[in-house]
Amino acid sequence: MNLSWERHRLPAVLAAPVDPYDPAGPYAPAGTAGSARPRRIAALLLPGVLMALLLALYGAGHLTGGQCLAWLTLVPGLAALLSSVRVTAAYAVLTLAAFVALHSTASGLALILVSGLGAVAVCCARLRAVRRAARTREVADTTWRTVLRPLPQGWGGLEHAAAYTTADVAARVGGDFYDIQPSAHGTRLVLGDVQGKGLDAVACAAALVGSFREAAAHERELAGVALRMDGRLRRHQEYVRALGGDETERFATAALLHFPPTGADAARAVDLVNCGHLTPLAVSAAGVRPLTGEPALPLGLLSLADSPPSATRFILAPGETLLLCSDGVTEARDAHGAFYPLHEDLAGALRSDPALAAPDALVRHVRTAAAAHAAGGLADDTTVLAVRADTRPAM
Repeated sequence: MNLSWERHRLPAVLAAPVDPYDPAGPYAPAGTAGSARPRRIAALLLPGVLMALLLALYGAGHLTGGQCLAWLTLVPGLAALLSSVRVTAAYAVLTLAAFVALHSTASGLALILVSGLGAVAVCCARLRAVRRAARTREVADTTWRTVLRPLPQGWGGLEHAAAYTTADVAARVGGDFYDIQPSAHGTRLVLGDVQGKGLDAVACAAALVGSFREAAAHERELAGVALRMDGRLRRHQEYVRALGGDETERFATAALLHFPPTGADAARAVDLVNCGHLTPLAVSAAGVRPLTGEPALPLGLLSLADSPPSATRFILAPGETLLLCSDGVTEARDAHGAFYPLHEDLAGALRSDPALAAPDALVRHVRTAAAAHAAGGLADDTTVLAVRADTRPAM
């Protein structure tokens, strides 16, 4: 199962019944808003219910003419917050008609006219903002799908699960990136973290993940993939400098894995090139062990090393899952400033539930535990990726 989560804006309990970001809402494409019909009906009728209540109270003598007038001005305003321009204009006309039927004074009539016209103007501005926000969200979603493309189940012969949370909920994508790329030489995997935040980090992440997909498909050696990504980052820096920006200090940590083609062997080999990233963990019912390979400098800085990076080979036991995380997980702090103890937490959780080693359960646990540990919420981009050899029967 391929799991992917992200941080969403959670609407408040007292939010307006019409949610412009609801994919099944009234602003969704035709044919997708059926589930939002009750909310649309409520938004349409609520101003009318308020008007009927005010007129009833006025007729019963519980409201004076001036009080009724003051409250009637709220009717088109409520419609402006909940409904379309056409509905708002209709309620403005109904409010004017109700006022004329009750009593007509020049000052009161002017107030009703101003409130109706103001409500229509507010409704127009609100809907323009909704459309603009929807367009911005669409662009962010497109960027997200470009950097973090959906991965099919069993892609590259791996069972995988991932959880991705960006620190910028508006952008929905940050400096973390991951991907799995099958090739003639085996399956390659990367999880990386670009230094910094914001759109510059997103652009750098997009350049690196694109470079990985191309290099992983053609380079024979995993170290060659790392060198190609390092060169791509340095070319990206040159490009940004040519535009007047400054990317001189930009670098990215990355853990690259290579799964050679295997037959029916009980054990499976995996090669690791770790460019300054967190140590991957091999997780099974037997416990947790770190895959500490030959260290290398982060991407963008490999030209400073005395020798090119080299891969370290490990042998995975049957059913063993590889866990890779970005530093947003291990740098989550509690109220006392203590970091989330990933290794210790996993060891204890596996003793209680050995089935936690499955990729989907493992990712869910780490993501939930890190978020629960962080006193003020996860403040950095957070990525959790778990993979293991896919031994499930073909569908």
